[in-house]
Amino acid sequence: MEQFCYYKPYFNPVLESLIEQINPPRVCIDNDAYKDCTLIKVDSANKHGILLEVVQILTDLDLVISKSYICSDGGWFMDVFHVTDKIGNKITDEALIEYIQKAVCTRRSSKEAQVCPGREVRPRHVATEHTALEMTVTDQPGLLSEVSAVLADLGCHVSAGVAWTHHHRGACIIYVDDKENGRPITDQKRLSQIQEQLQTVVEAHHKKGEKQSVRVISPATTQTHTERRLHQLMLADEDYEPCSSCGARVSGGQGIKYCGRNDGVSCGCTHVSIETCKEKGYSVVNIRCRDRPKLLFDTVCALTDMQYMVFHAAISCDSSTAVQEYYVRRKDGCTLESESERRRVRQCLIAAVERRGTQGLKLDITAKDRIGLLSDVTRVFREHGLSVTRAEIGTSGDKATGTFYVDDASGHEVSKKMVEAMEKEIDGTVVVHNESPSKSKNEKATGVDDRPSLLSLGSLLWSRIERISGNFGPVWS
Repeated sequence: MEQFCYYKPYFNPVLESLIEQINPPRVCIDNDAYKDCTLIKVDSANKHGILLEVVQILTDLDLVISKSYICSDGGWFMDVFHVTDKIGNKITDEALIEYIQKAVCTRRSSKEAQVCPGREVRPRHVATEHTALEMTVTDQPGLLSEVSAVLADLGCHVSAGVAWTHHHRGACIIYVDDKENGRPITDQKRLSQIQEQLQTVVEAHHKKGEKQSVRVISPATTQTHTERRLHQLMLADEDYEPCSSCGARVSGGQGIKYCGRNDGVSCGCTHVSIETCKEKGYSVVNIRCRDRPKLLFDTVCALTDMQYMVFHAAISCDSSTAVQEYYVRRKDGCTLESESERRRVRQCLIAAVERRGTQGLKLDITAKDRIGLLSDVTRVFREHGLSVTRAEIGTSGDKATGTFYVDDASGHEVSKKMVEAMEKEIDGTVVVHNESPSKSKNEKATGVDDRPSLLSLGSLLWSRIERISGNFGPVWS
């Protein structure tokens, strides 16, 4: 199939930096436009990855993005987000509003952009002062427990970490420091010893030829955002290869086709379609899936890391269903025309959506921080026949907190006796969330089809751009 290239981009880092200094990003936070949400408007000189940076700032603060309109044609980036906090309230905290404005307008590498006054920004998002352990492995019960036990034996204190599993593959990033002085481990000989010990444990769980990797990294002045790095690790591990939808097609405009399952009720699969808009010179990527927190970050992250540039987008959600429509080109200015490229993009986007949507029972654990705590927690899971499908852990002062998603191959529920045994072992508290992350309250209550009111760029966004841009005032001063 013929490939269309609509421009040959020219990148000059010096010129890009100069333009950013002359015309820094501007942020307008409006609590008056809507009764049920806060409107955040951003405009700045456009550059590859700026959309991901802005979305990353908002999701790191656990803000919920219900709608978004994006335009970045003509070298200028304009974006409008409809946001609330986790419980659906507007953003009224003045310190938080000031932080969002500063963070968007400041380079992400600066210390100013990493400190949120009056609110804790969890270490896993900004951890540049710790030694980092990166692993990609075959997902197997008990492996995280053995790895954390080795780290404890080697005198490593776990300060933060994130682990994901998907399609029988697993990836984790764990931040550690020296248990004696609480400082990063920088001695190369010791780092090599840690890596060798961990490599031995991982290899014992894999057959010859099975993919696996272990890497211990010294502290750096800058590091990739932890959750973005996890996406990169799993993308490189090709966890997307088994991904496919159930055959339904999604379109941002008319003619959306739902699955024929459950007597016409839409299924919970992730649907991705890619078409070509020759009139405008874009490839149109449509995604329809179950809505969840941080969904926009995950899809934008996937497109950015695959070197696609988003020129326009419309994002919406209604109850439990999300619809996203992106008008994109490759970084070299070409559209997606070959079927093999389209298939890979579809698979990678489905994987990006599914990784964080792992099934399992949610457990929130709080305990006093100490060496070997993660090892004790995961050992208790293993002794009770539970496998960790996803985990996020962090420390603040002398307190350690963690959210674990676990499942039981035998289908047994987590009993009160099991919870008491966990609390006794870790000398902390365990809160069990019985609701599955894949089910919404509305779905359980009604059981009806939650089809969103679709926002198509073809019929809606183009008419809104002028009104959106008018709200920013003059761009060039």
